[in-house]
Amino acid sequence: MTWSARQYVKFENERTRPVRDLLAAVPGREPRIAVDIGCGPGNSTEVLAQTFPGASVSGLDSSPDMIEAARKRLPGLKFEVTGIESWYEPGPYDLILANAVLQWLPDHGRLLPALAAKLAPGGSLAIQVPDTLDTPAHRLMREVAADGPWAGKLADAAQARTALPGAAWYYELLRAHCATVDVWRTTYHHALAGGPAAIVEWFQGTGLRPFLDPLDEAGRAAYLERYTAAVARAYPPMADGTVLLPFPRFFIVATR
Repeated sequence: MTWSARQYVKFENERTRPVRDLLAAVPGREPRIAVDIGCGPGNSTEVLAQTFPGASVSGLDSSPDMIEAARKRLPGLKFEVTGIESWYEPGPYDLILANAVLQWLPDHGRLLPALAAKLAPGGSLAIQVPDTLDTPAHRLMREVAADGPWAGKLADAAQARTALPGAAWYYELLRAHCATVDVWRTTYHHALAGGPAAIVEWFQGTGLRPFLDPLDEAGRAAYLERYTAAVARAYPPMADGTVLLPFPRFFIVATR
């Protein structure tokens, strides 16, 4: 998939709030070595460095555009273009942050224990993933994809995201490798100016990418027109034109 740092940061305040909440729940001593995996344009890395100013902080992401933006934002930190699935640094790390990225990777039953194995004793794996596949916005992505001239091209688009097995599954998986595991779910209600079109703009930076990337320019425009109309019916604006976007997120802090 292609990722645009400029598109992603259009809603930077809303996208950054969850990582602040996540890092506030990390227990224990100040980390010495911390890494932000799937760092995007560096907004989460910046929060990581600000929260733990004594730590040596680095970041990685598979998108060159995201890494370029992160390097401009935080020129004093080390960033590299690397996918999490091909990240072989053994550690040990005192803190591994994975903010809004693991939903794009399969086989969490293998991946999460492998990440936990990179932790130093007392180190934490801090994870936040959108838990949105059952929300109207995502359901409509799939429905519009299946009902149009683009159906063949988008037959596999819904498979780009990994469905979350549930809190108990993640707890048991990580409890076998960590001394403590904290799991919780929070629904943020983002007030977006601009009505339903703002919701479409939001998802163009994230969830819509698998549905838009396979299409040509005309196909993307037609898909977005139909999707926007469906979103407008599902998310009616309030009296002042603002629309509330309920956005559930799942959090894990597992400490070795």
